[in-house]
Amino acid sequence: QVQVVESGGGLVQAGGSLRLSCAVSGLTFSRYRMDWFRQAPGKEREFVVQVSESGDNTYYADSVKGRFTISRDNAKNTVYLQMNSLKPEDTGVYYCSIRVLITRHWGQGTQVTVSS
Repeated sequence: QVQVVESGGGLVQAGGSLRLSCAVSGLTFSRYRMDWFRQAPGKEREFVVQVSESGDNTYYADSVKGRFTISRDNAKNTVYLQMNSLKPEDTGVYYCSIRVLITRHWGQGTQVTVSS
């Protein structure tokens, strides 16, 4: 079965950086686009960024454009999210996700907390 496991969250001061990782197993990773979502306390889960199967194409939410960078290593079945210039409003649980046909698979999430 498909497994998605995030890591790398933590507590950081505003302006700082974090790098999240997401390891995927149970499928041919290089055949699928990968997404990151996040959910702030009391808010709905929102899309953050998507990377294409090859890693050549990316699509960012306006709120993170220019600060976050997604990348993937298909040899390691892993996608990364480099987050720079973090803001308190970036605080939330970050989820890695992959859609296989009509099913979207989620990781357990990793907490990112940005202090002001």
